[in-house]
Amino acid sequence: MEQDFYKTLSRVSEGLYKEKGSKFIAKIYPIETEEEFKSALASVKKEFHDARHHCFAYRINPEKEQFRSSDDGEPSGSAGKPILNQILSFELFNVLVVVVRYFGGTKLGVSGLINAYKTATRDAISQSKIVTKYIYRNLSLHFEYPLMNDVMRIVKEEHLEVMEQLFELSCILKIKVKKNDFEKVAFRLSKIRAVKVKELKDS
Repeated sequence: MEQDFYKTLSRVSEGLYKEKGSKFIAKIYPIETEEEFKSALASVKKEFHDARHHCFAYRINPEKEQFRSSDDGEPSGSAGKPILNQILSFELFNVLVVVVRYFGGTKLGVSGLINAYKTATRDAISQSKIVTKYIYRNLSLHFEYPLMNDVMRIVKEEHLEVMEQLFELSCILKIKVKKNDFEKVAFRLSKIRAVKVKELKDS
């Protein structure tokens, strides 16, 4: 069975590393889309507009992994890759790390830069909290009111999260189901006479 959970960070956090006058400020953001990445990066560039470099890496979408990194003018492989490697080392998804560098006048060399970007990133991760999140599928249920008890009994037994509900003569219920429980739950609900079960693809 495929894994239906992943590790991510619970909150925005900041880390710091100093070396030979240079200052490396790491900012971490929980993100889920490239649009959120662009917004967060723009926010960092605005906040630290006078910095020489804004290097970053992100990893999103635990089902169809996407990642990207940037050295932003630093020597190739000295910034974006060590940031990304820390994200991979902690097995994190849906995370963006931006490390801002203020140059202190002394060159650190490639190995020094790799250590600086890695250490700043690790410090920022340690200031946040690693949490486990599940991958969900969303279901829409349509049924007549007399079937309410049968439907809600399964919702309770399977510990399902209700996202939206409309209880009238004709009822609508939208629920979240853990990915690995989806087929079992959909089958149980569809066995109730006259309950229409539909997966919501874009919810």
